[in-house]
Amino acid sequence: MPDFYSPDLGMNPDDPFARDADGKLVRRGFWLDMSDRSVVMAMTQGVGAELANDHKRAHLDDIGRGHLVDQVCVQEILPPEG
Repeated sequence: MPDFYSPDLGMNPDDPFARDADGKLVRRGFWLDMSDRSVVMAMTQGVGAELANDHKRAHLDDIGRGHLVDQVCVQEILPPEG
């Protein structure tokens, strides 16, 4: 099972990343009703901006938007070893 982001539902019970006991996305329609451009904006500047790349990648794959990973996930540039 992928490592999905687990929001604090006590703070925000309507979190768009909420999952049920089986790990299924509760507010799937929220994401599926968005255009690709809106998903990219939500994941980079909105509700998903603070998520780790692994969580973003897992979420995008789950909602069938894996093709957006390069636009959403910031590539980490490591300094050369020397």
